[in-house]
Amino acid sequence: MDLKRIFSKDACPTKVGGQAVLEGIMMKGEHRTAIVLRLPNQKLYIRTQPLAPKKKITKIPFVRGVMVFVDALVEGTRTLMYSADILEAHEEEGSTTYQKSKFDLWLEKKLGAKRAWNLMIYVSVVLAILLTVGIFIIMPTWVLDLLAMVTSNVVVLNLVEGLFRILLFVLYVLAISRMKDIHRVFQYHGAEHKTIHCYEAGLELTPENCRPYYTLHPRCGTSFLMFVMIIALILFSLLGWPNLFWRITSRILLLPVIAGLGYELLKWAGRSDNWLVKVLSLPGLYLQKLTTAEPDTDQLEVAIAAMKSALSGPDEPHYEGLCDLDGQPYVEPEEMDTTQEKREAEREEAGDQDENQRIA
Repeated sequence: MDLKRIFSKDACPTKVGGQAVLEGIMMKGEHRTAIVLRLPNQKLYIRTQPLAPKKKITKIPFVRGVMVFVDALVEGTRTLMYSADILEAHEEEGSTTYQKSKFDLWLEKKLGAKRAWNLMIYVSVVLAILLTVGIFIIMPTWVLDLLAMVTSNVVVLNLVEGLFRILLFVLYVLAISRMKDIHRVFQYHGAEHKTIHCYEAGLELTPENCRPYYTLHPRCGTSFLMFVMIIALILFSLLGWPNLFWRITSRILLLPVIAGLGYELLKWAGRSDNWLVKVLSLPGLYLQKLTTAEPDTDQLEVAIAAMKSALSGPDEPHYEGLCDLDGQPYVEPEEMDTTQEKREAEREEAGDQDENQRIA
């Protein structure tokens, strides 16, 4: 790993970020988000949305980390479900075999389509949080409770618990990376990072210019997760080794503190390139080797289209539908020809009117 290529002195760090989804990428610029998907027919589909005004609380150090984490979880789930719905709709286009489940229909009937959709998102987020806390917070300290019968050294107990938690997470990522669909998501994740590197280097956004860059980026959310686990290891060590109930309680209560610290550390790492930042970033960068993969040209094109659209100004209209490689609304060749003929006819008509006025 050549850290000089990751922490390039010639690069200009930005606040542009993104998220890989099913067969696509969401990019977030200064004024908007853009989701671009590669449909089964290989065409590009885009949806742009304005960014909500930032709340004052998001400017408070440490507190903003918690807010960003919760918002990323909710919006990330929403974006992932949206990508799945769009792909499914186009996969089944023209087919009558797909039907919503009885539960989906009942829920939409009771709450309406929009409320049912939002409820499903928030339920998914809550379940994700509960599973994460259960597997990566509660289970390690519960399993390591047996180690207390071997040693009473508080430092050893907390160190082993922290390392076990990291090992669990790494094994989890390794396991899901072998799934075909998840591997493709990791490829889009790599395409996202390459495109951001290219943009921050000031180069033209083309697949050829993006391809040489690493799939690793110091401002990635994967690094945030590694920061969280390392901070948790250090912070929990300061609490000693109380009984199981208080250990679980303290670890859950300290999650917002850990998230806040992790976010500030990630922001610092994203805008600095000194030796300390590089050392602290290494665990997260090595973890990114598992959560990213080399993308192909098609995936880089998706990332570039999303980036170009996300960088549009605040006055640019928002759009949902097919798009071209620049993230602009796609016009079918037939429509383009018709439009061209219409414009020529309008020009001829205007010319005839001018000629008549001149003669008159």
